Amino acid sequence: MIQAGSVGAPYVPVLGLVGTDLLKRRDDMKICPDPFNPEVKTVVAKAYRPDFAIFHAQKADRRGNVSAGWTNDDTLLAEASRHVIVTVEEVVDELGAAEAKGSFLPSILVDTVVHAPFGAHPAGCPDYYPVDDAAMKTYARQAASDESFAAYLEETTYSVTSHEDYVARFVPAEWREAGAGGDERDSA
Repeated sequence: MIQAGSVGAPYVPVLGLVGTDLLKRRDDMKICPDPFNPEVKTVVAKAYRPDFAIFHAQKADRRGNVSAGWTNDDTLLAEASRHVIVTVEEVVDELGAAEAKGSFLPSILVDTVVHAPFGAHPAGCPDYYPVDDAAMKTYARQAASDESFAAYLEETTYSVTSHEDYVARFVPAEWREAGAGGDERDSA
């Protein structure tokens, strides 16, 4: 569905879903005849064009080119989305070949770049910091009920006044002291 949105197609055929009960719960998929062989039925899925895509990556340059640092599907989602915001660990003058590793988003796909060290926390950012296991365990424990999850959101989201406030309150002190992002290789 994202793939169809990324190329401007109204829908995409999805093989293998005919005969499943998935279609009972989805209004964005239908069984249709294959236009080249009407006796064969296939599922078509409506293209998905998100209003916004928000990613976190390792680096961006001042022109808006982004290097995730790992391989992912961000480019496909960026092509499908109307607006793309990328938070990054570092902003550099220019992304050279050494910095541009993994998935690369050219500036033409990016609307806004935000410098946000520890922006992936409590998840990790390769080569910068690992997953914060303690924070992830807290999240999993508090997501067990609506009440405890509401308290978790109040503490970690709604009461936070800025990105800097979040980093000061929730990113481990030793990571902050090691500099923007710390060093995952020492922590792994």
